[in-house]
Amino acid sequence: MAAQAAISLAGSVAAAPSFSTSCVSRSHGSLSAGSKVVPRRGLRTFSGLKAERCGGVSGAGAFRGGESFETLAASIDAAKPAKNVEETVRPGQARASSYKVAVLGAAGGIGQPLSLLIKMSPLVSTLNLYDIANVKGVMADLSHCNTPAQVAGFTGPTELAACLKDVDLVIIPAGVPRKPGMTRDDLFNINANIVKTLIEAVADNAPNAIINIISNPVNSTVPIAAEVLKAKGVYDPKKLFGVTTLDVVRANTFVAQKKNLRLIDVDVPVIGGHAGITILPLLSKTRPSAEFTPEEIEELTVRIQNAGTEVVEAKAGAGSATLSMAYAAARFAESCMRALDGDPDVFECTFVQSELTDLPFFASRVKLGKKGVEAFITDDLEGLTEYEQKGVDALMAELKGSIEKGVNFANKQVAPA
Repeated sequence: MAAQAAISLAGSVAAAPSFSTSCVSRSHGSLSAGSKVVPRRGLRTFSGLKAERCGGVSGAGAFRGGESFETLAASIDAAKPAKNVEETVRPGQARASSYKVAVLGAAGGIGQPLSLLIKMSPLVSTLNLYDIANVKGVMADLSHCNTPAQVAGFTGPTELAACLKDVDLVIIPAGVPRKPGMTRDDLFNINANIVKTLIEAVADNAPNAIINIISNPVNSTVPIAAEVLKAKGVYDPKKLFGVTTLDVVRANTFVAQKKNLRLIDVDVPVIGGHAGITILPLLSKTRPSAEFTPEEIEELTVRIQNAGTEVVEAKAGAGSATLSMAYAAARFAESCMRALDGDPDVFECTFVQSELTDLPFFASRVKLGKKGVEAFITDDLEGLTEYEQKGVDALMAELKGSIEKGVNFANKQVAPA
């Protein structure tokens, strides 16, 4: 299994078995991991790439454009010695070179562009790159970029512990895409074992780190990670995230195109999971408010759910959604770091342990804080249209099966001989 520990992921939204049951609870009292539940009303901003300024970095991340050079210059100035950092840096404003990030699967189709985007963040002090091969070349390439983050490369299982030592954020794009002739069970077994091996190392060497899982099928790999962390005695549900940001990025893009809206203004929450019909965009909750015909709702929902296939077909089978996934993962990673840095207005949709439904994991919008998930935003799940409620009913059974598949795999693997 060690030899498979970090096969680089070339795909990001490969169709994965997603299964599940029951309806969304509308109770404001539903909690997850002790986090409070708050409504969506009045939120100033919600995402890592929103151009609205909410102090320091939240308005302009290093790869968001607009103020990127200004932000980077400010981060370099912030690195100069100060008598009292807490007095000189506002909450949410970037402290240059503050966080240590590890990308596991850094030499792959997603890992390379993702690592480049993370290298551009003024919040990163050290970027550790891990893979089973070819990672030293990626490290050398990125080290020539004149941004503050220092890059280090680690190859193979014997160097994994050193890669993870003292990191604040672990991002896992490692795995394989589904290839011709490969069944979904084949894909699941390969990636499930990779995620299990990597999470065991995270538990041993970076038990307090925030974990962002990209490896598909996310609906199953996140529960696998949770069970492994529980077995190791270090599970913190507030710090384990399945990255579903690509679904939001696509929803925002497609809606803006359809309705001729300014893309930077568009916000479409996406709930459920991260495969097929478990991906449910809530078009009725679109901001700014937009009117959709029943035909437009059907068209947009299906396109968002099947957007990964759209990319695979456009690439004529030569690849999958690597660049858009890297972009979405970098956005979510920056949101996590902004929250760690004290920004009080960081909101993202993500697949996490949740009590908003009868399922143990569910994707919804959450507020991120210094300790991970700080609160769940319940307004998105209230007042759903008939079409959206049918979508919830349909996805629950599928998502339930995917979660159980991951839990069963992990428990079988960790069961005593």
